[in-house]
Amino acid sequence: MTQQFKIPRSLPIQPAQRNIPRGRPAGKPAESFAQVLESKLQQPALKFSAHAAKRLESRGIRFTDEQLQTLEQAVEKAKKKGGRETLILMGDVALVVSVVNRTVITAIDGDSLKENVFTQIDSAVIT
Repeated sequence: MTQQFKIPRSLPIQPAQRNIPRGRPAGKPAESFAQVLESKLQQPALKFSAHAAKRLESRGIRFTDEQLQTLEQAVEKAKKKGGRETLILMGDVALVVSVVNRTVITAIDGDSLKENVFTQIDSAVIT
């Protein structure tokens, strides 16, 4: 059983048109190519996963601006060495960081560090 469809000659068939906005939105200044490139090349700030944020809060761990800068430098060191999932030891706090995503995955305080096993890491940075 075959069906045939007939298209009347009076109805031309054309490809669908997408509405693509032209130009820049009103009220936004134009960015130069160099500005756009520079913004894309800058490393995003370090993020904390929801799990890590809960762990930090429940264990009363707070970082100063200096400690956050040290943490970011440790992530950058791991990146330069090819690390992807890194254990970073900062004093009595251990952090597992996804270097690729620049995201702290989990945090462990000094009391919980003892007898702990860290898996699925490929590098460690001790600050």
